[in-house]
Formats: sequence, C-alpha cells, structure tokens
Amino acid sequence: MLNIVYAIVGAIFMVGMALFAFLKGGPNERLGAAAYLLAWFASLVMQEMEGFRGMPFNVFLIDAALLLAFVGLAWRSRASWPVWASGLQLVAVMGHLMVLTGQRVPLASLYTVTNFISYLIILCIGVGTFWAWQERKAEAEFASR
Repeated sequence: MLNIVYAIVGAIFMVGMALFAFLKGGPNERLGAAAYLLAWFASLVMQEMEGFRGMPFNVFLIDAALLLAFVGLAWRSRASWPVWASGLQLVAVMGHLMVLTGQRVPLASLYTVTNFISYLIILCIGVGTFWAWQERKAEAEFASR
C-alpha cells in the first residue's frame, strides 16, 4: 500500500509541473514537457510489456530519444534549463549503458537513480517555465510604459 502512495504523489507532481509548463511556459518549455511526458508514458508501457524484469532495451531507446530532444532544445534555446535536463538525462542513459555492457550493478540502484533524475528533470522544466513566464511578464510590463 505504501508503495503506491509515493508513485501517485510523484505522478501528480510530474503532471502538475508539465501542466504548469503548458500553461505558462514558452514554446521550448512546452516542447520539453511534451517530450518528457511522452517518454514517461512510453517507458511505463514498455516496462509493463516486459513485466518489470531487468532493464528493458526499449526503455534505453526511449531515454536516448529524450536525451536527443533535450540536446536539440539546448542547442536552439538561450535558456539554461535544457542544458541541465540534457546532463541529467545523459546520466540516465549512462545507467542503461552500464547494464547493456554487462557491468555488475544492482538494478534497484539504477531504478533509484533513474527515478531521482526524472524528478530533477521535471524540476528543471518547472524552473525554466517559471523564468520564461517572468521574463515575458517583465517584457510586457516594460512595453506598456
């Protein structure tokens, strides 16, 4: 029972931050939140299909695609949150590579790191959304003077 409570709280936090990005963020924040949610739901589906045994290769491909999306956002954006999100996502991809190359790593620790990184990435998107919102608000206020 306690196992499901923190999963529900985490899901509410992630969806809430993504909703904040969709409502108050700019195009980069919306795109980052959409890519993040798509990857999150796709990972859940792939893990359910695999039966939560081991680290599925499909989830590695999803995480690598999300890394490419964040790198693309960092490349074209002047904001700093995509750079942080890219760095965090790179750590998650490296965790997958450790498993794929046969390194002896407890899977529970990789799941813990991946989950923690997911929270940090959505926090980066939330902070980036807040700053983009405040910048637009300040520009509108300055333009009205």
